Order: sequence, then structure tokens, then C-alpha cells
Amino acid sequence: MKLNELFTDDDAVSPVIGVILMVAITVILAAVIGSFVLNLGGSIQQSAPQASFNFEYDEATNNTTITHETGDSITASRLNVTSTAPLDFVNSTTFEDVGGEISAGDTAQYNKTTDWAGETLRVVWTSENGETSATLSQSTAPNES
Repeated sequence: MKLNELFTDDDAVSPVIGVILMVAITVILAAVIGSFVLNLGGSIQQSAPQASFNFEYDEATNNTTITHETGDSITASRLNVTSTAPLDFVNSTTFEDVGGEISAGDTAQYNKTTDWAGETLRVVWTSENGETSATLSQSTAPNES
């Protein structure tokens, strides 16, 4: 056996590298096609809108007015107001009551039957398919004594 021929003989290198590259391309292609078929990338396209809301509390009447100040227009049915305490709203005009697209200047009024007691109110956006949600704005109500 000649040692020089062993180091210079590279006949089998090209077919081995070719097979490895073909397998790698096949695996990558299968992963890309599989992600489209299973719709794994579908929820990535639904990003939360950027919006700012103002909260005004009227301690005498236990009302709070939430105003969309700036940012993206948002479908009213995608917005929800949540609280750290149980909500007991009466005679309220919610964002869903306003309807359509909520844009800068639109308001919703929430009338509470009891005093605000340092509760945190949040304006929450939910994606169309319901898989994701985001808090767009939040405020802590004043402690009433």
C-alpha cells in the first residue's frame, strides 16, 4: 500500500458530500412545507395594535371614561375592559356599544355600582382567532376613603 496515494485519492469525497447536501435540502424543504400545511406561522402575523388610552375617574358618580387617545384604529369587538376586582358595571357604554372601528377620540364609559378601591383597569386586545391577547393600556383607580 502506498501512503501517498491514500492521501491524494479523493474519489469518494464528492459523492458523500453530495448525498449529505441532498438529505439536508430534503429535511429543510419538508420542514418549510410542514409549517405551511400545519399553519404554524399563522399566529405570527397577528400582532397587537399600538394604541394609547386615557382613564378619567369621577369619584362622585363612580364613573370612569376611557378615551382612545392615539395610535392604531381597532375593531371594537376585539377590545375588552378587565379589572382586578369583579366588574359590576351598570348603564355603561362599552367599546362594543360604540361599534365599528375605535380610533382616536372615541370613548367608552363604565358606571360602577360600588366605589373604586384602587382596582386596576386594563384595555385588552384579543386577536381574531382568539389565540393571542395583549394589554394595550392600564390604569389604577384612586383609593376612595
